[in-house]
Amino acid sequence: MGKLSDAIYEVHFMDTIASKDSFIHRVHPLVKIIVTIAYVWVTVSFNKYNVAGLATMVVYPAALFSLSGVSFSHSIKKLRVILPFVILMGILNPFFDREPRFLLYGLTVTDGMVSGLTLIMKGILSVLASYLLIATTRIESICYALNLLHVPDILVTQILLTYRYITVLLSEANHIFEAYSLRAPKQTGVHYKVWGSLIGQLLFRSIDRATALYDSMVLRGYNGNFRHSQLPRAKWQDFAYFAACGGVFALLRYTSLTALIGSLFV
Repeated sequence: MGKLSDAIYEVHFMDTIASKDSFIHRVHPLVKIIVTIAYVWVTVSFNKYNVAGLATMVVYPAALFSLSGVSFSHSIKKLRVILPFVILMGILNPFFDREPRFLLYGLTVTDGMVSGLTLIMKGILSVLASYLLIATTRIESICYALNLLHVPDILVTQILLTYRYITVLLSEANHIFEAYSLRAPKQTGVHYKVWGSLIGQLLFRSIDRATALYDSMVLRGYNGNFRHSQLPRAKWQDFAYFAACGGVFALLRYTSLTALIGSLFV
């Protein structure tokens, strides 16, 4: 029961941090989406053995955390469900690619270990960049930018409605389980014999709420297409942000920044 309440809180919390006022929050959503896509593309394009080069890509999410005011520790907590799957993608590589690459304090490091590490790093950096996009941009602005990119209206509407009304489903489920816990206060969890009954109740209550919501939307002029208020046009700050990010990505991708920094101390 508490987990459902926590999930509802987390959705509202994401709306709260996405509505903050910072330099990153004020960047045009279309620019942020394009920059995020470019960052993910550059990140995954690194050679599977180029750990040092890939490590420099942490500059972008680190800068965004600093400029946006989004908490890094809280972000990691929110992504704790996804990160194990990201790690699982690369943790099996050492078993398939056992070619020795170098020795590290007497330990033989294989190609599989290196490629597995880079795969994990790529996944974590890509997930962080995507999370920062959502954490610094309201869902309505993201959907508006997707419309500008000519993403099909039905897909944009589905994304918006799913995000906006997932709390309705969670709220109905929370009410059902709270009522169940009041009727069985000494029972831990939900007995398997009533699973079907509770799921059926959730289905019917969700249908009733969805019907009421849809009727309200129709009364307000909804005709199946995503309606949004016109956002301000991109300003010079947005173009400067785009150019700066593009330049940094190109620098990190096509120059050995670690070797350049190391040469300064030799």
